[in-house]
Amino acid sequence: MERAFQTALWVLKPDIIFILGDIFDEGKWSSTKDWEDDVRRFRQIFRHRSETELVVIVGNHDVGFHHEMTWHKLERFEKVFNVTSAKILSRRGVNFVLVNSVALHGDHCPICRSVENELHRLSVALNCSSQEHQSESMKRRCQGTQTFPATPPIILQHYPLYRESDAECTGLDAATLEERHQLFQERYDVLSQEASQRLLWWFQPRLILSGHTHSACEVLHDNKVLEISVPSFNWRNRNNPSFILGTISPSDYGLSKCFLPEESSVIAIYCGSAMALLLLALGHFHLFRGTFNISSLIGKHKPF
Repeated sequence: MERAFQTALWVLKPDIIFILGDIFDEGKWSSTKDWEDDVRRFRQIFRHRSETELVVIVGNHDVGFHHEMTWHKLERFEKVFNVTSAKILSRRGVNFVLVNSVALHGDHCPICRSVENELHRLSVALNCSSQEHQSESMKRRCQGTQTFPATPPIILQHYPLYRESDAECTGLDAATLEERHQLFQERYDVLSQEASQRLLWWFQPRLILSGHTHSACEVLHDNKVLEISVPSFNWRNRNNPSFILGTISPSDYGLSKCFLPEESSVIAIYCGSAMALLLLALGHFHLFRGTFNISSLIGKHKPF
């Protein structure tokens, strides 16, 4: 993973990198020492030049599923990665909405209420920023709100919005045919229908990027909003990891998919190379042994 990331970084030289959660495997169980060790390993693998910004979204393996998430786990994650559970990041006129989707459970837990309230506040501010001509009531409502570029946002989160399954998903990195027809569980595999509609209504996004399922999928919500589930960047989760390369402006975007080498191909190359080296070594040893035997015979020959 380190070699793949560093190679992509060197070749593509991105301005900003988004990781859509689950950067740790056992963050929800980690002790303080284990957490510090994991953070050090993460920073080693995903080290980057100062000109590149790295933004990390929280996932369920980082802080636990909803019932496992605590303020302590969430705050230590946010402190290390300088991110909050609800935030708008504006870069070059583009608004990115960063969402802690683990907290969108809808049961009014303290963390859930805090995240939902902040998301609602941000949606009002974003809506106020996009209104060129405001009524008097809107002006009063928008007074004192934070100002953002007047462009539709891109939502980034770990959980996908609600969909029944991956049945309509296609592509080389989509789920297997058997997995595609397995029904998703709301609030576990995907967000609930209610939370999904709330995000769409509040932010009116032009694009949504999500993760969690380990497989790729493209879904069109309300016949207008594209969501792309980005597959895992990890050979443990799939044989052909990939990532999305995007060029984004305030009014448009273009996306390409970049595949890492297939793990099976890498293993085959390693095994083939090892076999070739072994045969070469055996051949060299056999040739050396033949030469040694000939030299021994010459050395033992006595002249008349």
